[in-house]
Amino acid sequence: MVGATHQNDGDQHVYKLQKDGMMNLIKSIEAATTTHENGQYPFYVLDLGAVERAMNIWELCLPQVRPFYAVKCNNEPTFLGALAKLGANFDCASRGEIEAVLRLGVRPERIVYANPCKVAAHIQYAAAAGVNLTTFDSMMELEKVKKWHPKCKLLLRIKAPNDCKGSLRPLGKKFGALADEVEPLLQYAALFGLQVVGVSFHVGSIAEEPVIYRHAIAAARAVFDVAAELGMEPMQVLNIGGGFRAATQVFEEICDTVKSAITDYFPKEMAVTIIAEPGRYFAEKAFTLATNVIGIRARGERREYWINDGIYGSFSPTMHNSSLVSIKAAFCTPPVNEPPAIRSSVVYGPSCDSLDEVTAASGEIMLPELQLHDLLVFTNMGAYSKSVGTNFNGFDTFSIPTYIAYS
Repeated sequence: MVGATHQNDGDQHVYKLQKDGMMNLIKSIEAATTTHENGQYPFYVLDLGAVERAMNIWELCLPQVRPFYAVKCNNEPTFLGALAKLGANFDCASRGEIEAVLRLGVRPERIVYANPCKVAAHIQYAAAAGVNLTTFDSMMELEKVKKWHPKCKLLLRIKAPNDCKGSLRPLGKKFGALADEVEPLLQYAALFGLQVVGVSFHVGSIAEEPVIYRHAIAAARAVFDVAAELGMEPMQVLNIGGGFRAATQVFEEICDTVKSAITDYFPKEMAVTIIAEPGRYFAEKAFTLATNVIGIRARGERREYWINDGIYGSFSPTMHNSSLVSIKAAFCTPPVNEPPAIRSSVVYGPSCDSLDEVTAASGEIMLPELQLHDLLVFTNMGAYSKSVGTNFNGFDTFSIPTYIAYS
């Protein structure tokens, strides 16, 4: 393949990407897999090199924070396996996610069951599997843990201050104890003989204002102090959640803010273990999605394209913010004489729902004029794409194949 060499990794084919080889690899895969009998299907390319670089940057920028990858973001098995080999731990929210991680040979001590409201049967499974760290934010959850996993260590999930103002997708409406609920919850846990070992928060997905981490870390320290005043055993763990994006200036600013806040509120003599739940940070840039143009309509100078994936598949995250991804065109049959005209365009998904417009959040975009079966390639497609897709209209998101590369 042009731009890539082939090697085996166990039973998997791994394509070693040469410089600028991703588009050539994608065109080669498309040519090799597309037939008139099976039609054209979208596919992902997972770049293991991007995963490795993300881990290296994390360890450089936040060496004192242990990453627990948020499995909900993207649970592709090869991707999870790569993270496990790199030493990542895992944030799981259900029995299914715990099982997926344990199948990789990951020890249960490397898992935090970070769902403040859990299914009772899943709590029982976690107990049997040896997953002994979880979160809570209500008295009902304490009662469930007391009944089904009384030896589990607990992190009190608090609502991050001002999370609605500092992230694109706040989580505080649904999760997190309020300030006036902290002391009663700690007292209730003590009454039940449960061990609360620390505090957890999440500022929301795609944090844009680094200062919200400082505010949340300060709020967490206040909970540590309340626990001390109640005579509880010293807390040992601070979970600063997620919200990180890779290779952005904001990420660098967040790292500086987090390190400064940890120094101020959790000095070394406290001997607190700091963990985080990055999802998008590791997954986003590692996956590229290749789609096929399956339909075209010309209306004057405007072009409307249909592709074989949409908002009910991989593009759910782009409904409200299409700036998270970028689009590149690849031509199966390049123009002979001159480059194609650049036209105002919209891109639709394959379903029968008129809301299925991939470019809806950004409006019309400028694209070179495409032909049937040309490729539209989307980068930064690893976060909350396939993992939240559906089978609406019979378009099976879960069957989209993933090819493995290393750059």
